[in-house]
Formats: sequence, C-alpha cells, structure tokens
Amino acid sequence: MHFSLVDRILEHDQSHLVAIKHVSNAEEYLLDHFPGFPVLPGVMMLEAMVQASRAFHARTAGPTPLPLVLGRVRALKYGRFCKPGSTLRIETSPGKSAAGEFDFHCEIRIIEPESPLLPTDQLPIAASGRITLRPCRVADFPG
Repeated sequence: MHFSLVDRILEHDQSHLVAIKHVSNAEEYLLDHFPGFPVLPGVMMLEAMVQASRAFHARTAGPTPLPLVLGRVRALKYGRFCKPGSTLRIETSPGKSAAGEFDFHCEIRIIEPESPLLPTDQLPIAASGRITLRPCRVADFPG
C-alpha cells in the first residue's frame, strides 16, 4: 500500500525544500485513528518527512540507481495533533552525508483551516526530527 504524503512542492533550492499535504477526511488511515477523534498518525508524519526528503534529493542530486529508504530516525518529537481539514507544511534541509547515507533535518507545521494566516515561525509544530535516507539494499527485497 502506498500513500502520497506530498501534494505539492512550494519551494526548492540547494538548502531546503518546502512541501504541503492537505489532510482530508477521505484519507483511509483516519478511519480508525481514532474513532470519534480522527488525527493523522505520527508514522504518517514521519513518512511525509521521508517523501519530502526524497524529493529534495531527487531534485538536487538526481535519480539514484536504487530507491532511498529510511535508514535512521533521531530526535523525533511530536507536537500538535493534525486533524482532517488541516494542511501540513513540510520543510526539509540536508545535513551531513557520508558513505551513501543522506541526513535531513525536518519540521512539519500545521496550517489549521479556521486559523488566521500566520508567519511560518508562528505555525504550531506537529513534528520535527532528523532522518537518514540510504539506498535500498538488494537483500531488502524478498525473493
């Protein structure tokens, strides 16, 4: 099963990428998380960070022979719940990279539907942390 957690890329340069994801009631993973109080699962926020970081790498370094997969997560913190109707603002910037691994600093902020327009630094933080992407190893594939 594959979920696209990047709807659109708003900005991209050599230092960062900003993407958005609108969270809709139609998202099937909200049906049971949680009944009567739907919120975006934290693992889906982590996947949004991964997808935005992959997009940064593809736009900056070009395609890789093997897909990039999540290798490590560090200092991951969750803040505000993300409810249907909200929009995630996903920002990723590269950190140190070595031996085919690519580090990223990621932050997700929430744009709530009824909130006034706020500067980015005043938007509530839903999640932040550092991730490492690495090429998929052939041994990772069964068969």
